[in-house]
Parts: sequence; structure tokens; C-alpha cells
Amino acid sequence: MARLVFGALLLVSSWAHAQGLFDDNEARRRIEVLRNEYQASQKQVQEHLTRIDSALQDKSALVDLAGSIDALKQAIAQMNGQIEVLLNRADNLDRRQKDLYVDLDTRLRRMEQNQSQLEQSQAQMQDKLAAPEREAAQEKQVYEAALNQFKVGNYQSAIAGFQGFMANFPNSPLVPSAQYWIGNAYYALRDYKVAIAAQQKVVSTWPDNSKAADAMLNIASSQQELGETKAARATLKALLTKYPQSAAAEQAKQRLGGSSARK
Repeated sequence: MARLVFGALLLVSSWAHAQGLFDDNEARRRIEVLRNEYQASQKQVQEHLTRIDSALQDKSALVDLAGSIDALKQAIAQMNGQIEVLLNRADNLDRRQKDLYVDLDTRLRRMEQNQSQLEQSQAQMQDKLAAPEREAAQEKQVYEAALNQFKVGNYQSAIAGFQGFMANFPNSPLVPSAQYWIGNAYYALRDYKVAIAAQQKVVSTWPDNSKAADAMLNIASSQQELGETKAARATLKALLTKYPQSAAAEQAKQRLGGSSARK
């Protein structure tokens, strides 16, 4: 374009000179004007070329940017896929944790129930083990209370106490002794016939008990008080025969008069 403009200027200058239309000064002025216009046109062309070059560079940057955007989209898509995988794993882990918690809670509840049942069983076992001791202590307490009534002379209270003891503790090893003391209490009350009946129950029901020999001795004493001397001697002889090694047998010998007791 610059060459075309310059050639046009030369043609115009030659044509003007040939026609004689302009003098030298006018020709110079016209040439200067054309030169300025040429320079202005050249400047505009340069600016236009610069804008074109800039546009081309911007287009290259846009192409690079588009490529970067595509790469970024691919990376984002890949990250989204990874996020989906992680979320799925998190959901599975959450479900497993919930299942584990439910299972653990169920096991703990079972353990607590088993522990409670075990404690109850232990308590029942301890209660069963302690029951005989408590019963024995209670037996002894009731028995001694009745015996103390006898010792202080409250014979009716003693009889009632021993009878209550025998009713409440029929399997107690102290029952023969309680029956024996009932007979003794009636003897102390001078109710000798009832005393004899009470002591005969000791001899007949618990013949192997240590109180049986003492009961026979008390029977003989009651018979003697009733004036039944022969019956009393017969009872003492029977005592020597059945329980020769007992302390009551020694007293029977003394009452019968020593060696004559066996005649």
C-alpha cells in the first residue's frame, strides 16, 4: 500500500510538471502534503497491523485458555469421580459403624442382663448358704429364751416357749432337749402325771438322744412324788440297763442303794 501511494505521488508530480499547471513552490507544497498524507496512512497501516498482530496473539491466548479450560474440566471430572468413590466409601463406612454400634449395644445389653442374672443367682446362692446359719442362730435364740424362763422359775412361760420352739423348728436337733425341759417344767409345777407323759415321749421318740437317760430319771422322780415307789425303782433299774454309762445311771445307782440296784 505504501508503494502504491508513493507511486501515485510521483505520477501526480510528473503530470503536474508536464502540464505546467504548478510552479516549483506549489509542486513542493503539494509533494509535502502528499508525503504527510502518506506518513499518516503509513501510521494508520502500522496501527492496523499492530491491532491485527495483537488480535492474533489474543486468539492464541484464547486457544491456550480453551485448552487449559478443557484440561481443567477433565481434572474436575476426575476429581468428581474420586469424590463419588470417597462418598460411597464413607457411606459404607457409616453403615458399617452403625451396624457395629448396634451389634455392640446388643452385646452390652446381653452382658448386662447376664451380669444381672448372675448377681441375682449369686445373691440367691448366698442367701441359701446363709439361711441355715440364720435359722440355726434363730433356733438357738428361741431355745435359750425358753430355757432362761425355766431358770428364773417362769415355768409356764418356759413350757409355752419350748412348745413354740418345737412347732417352729420341728427338725432342730434341740427338739428332744426342748421336750425334756417341758417335762422338767411340769415337774417343777408339781404336775407329775403330765411330767411323766412328757418325759416318756423323750424316751420313746428319741431313745438314742443324751436326754433320754435324764428323762427316765425324771420319770422315776415323778413316780416317787406320786407315791409309786415300786414303779420308780423299776424305772431306775431300766435306766441302768439301757444307759449304764450315763451320768443319770450313777444317780440311779445311788437311789437304788448301790449294788442292790441290779437285784
